[in-house]
Amino acid sequence: MFEAVLSAKSRLKGHAHSTPIMTSSTLDRQLGATIYFKCENLQKAGAFKFRGAYNAMSRLSFTQRARGVITYSSGNHAQAVAMVGRMLNIHTTIVMPDNAPAIKRAATEAYGATVMAYSPKTGSRKRIAEDLQARHGYTMVPPFDHADIIAGQGTATMEMLETLHHLDMLLVPCGGGGLLSGSAVAAKHMVPKCRVIGIEPELADDATRSFYSGNLQSVHNPQTIADGTRTASLGELTFPLILEYADAMKTVSEDAIMEAVRFLFFRMKLVVEPSGALGLAALLSLRGWKGARIGVILSGGNIDAATMRTILKA
Repeated sequence: MFEAVLSAKSRLKGHAHSTPIMTSSTLDRQLGATIYFKCENLQKAGAFKFRGAYNAMSRLSFTQRARGVITYSSGNHAQAVAMVGRMLNIHTTIVMPDNAPAIKRAATEAYGATVMAYSPKTGSRKRIAEDLQARHGYTMVPPFDHADIIAGQGTATMEMLETLHHLDMLLVPCGGGGLLSGSAVAAKHMVPKCRVIGIEPELADDATRSFYSGNLQSVHNPQTIADGTRTASLGELTFPLILEYADAMKTVSEDAIMEAVRFLFFRMKLVVEPSGALGLAALLSLRGWKGARIGVILSGGNIDAATMRTILKA
């Protein structure tokens, strides 16, 4: 799998941003640790998802491209697929929940995608997308459970470690596990002693339960503010990779997530969505960081105005 991450890095060169790594002396003093933030909120389409989408879609055959691409996503993967579709002249159809952040749906449509809305209370986005795929012959580019998607996401950690060379820990947000599994594969091959820890909301703790039970667990329509983590479960590919390469999973409260968004906004002048701030939420609310050199992936910055107002007012 590491070779696939290396190939993805070459494929993404000149197309994806090599995002900056930022620090906060205030946070370092507060925690007694050295923290490095990989700012994927500054990636194209506002999230790490561009890496996987471009890696997967650029590998499609002429026939597959001509059929058009379909996927299902609450927002960031949707935007990434839509943007890459515009870049590569591929028609894209996206199945999105009707409660997805307005800014994410608007951006997806602005990139030229056709959005099919559904209610997560009554429907399965994956099943709806698969039905449309069967009916129209689209090529499926799923949001996380796909080898090319996983490899593309792993390039964020690869870039980080090529710059920093050594980390004691790496904190990675986890929804469907594409970013976490790709990051864990890259980290363990480049810095084997680096502990890779996946972070998810307490309200969407399926990956944590899966990791510690050894059996795939699921959650239905979790009502977390971190909308990018509302996936039902890890995937058939991501789950075994996380079991093999990740060292731990931790969960954080909704209050901790909002505190992290506020810290990034007020202290570091960074706009980061709740899902993207999970690593910092863990640093601020959990223990065990003192003296460590820690990398944190800020996975996305696509937050709508209403959600940001609510968080900042709190």
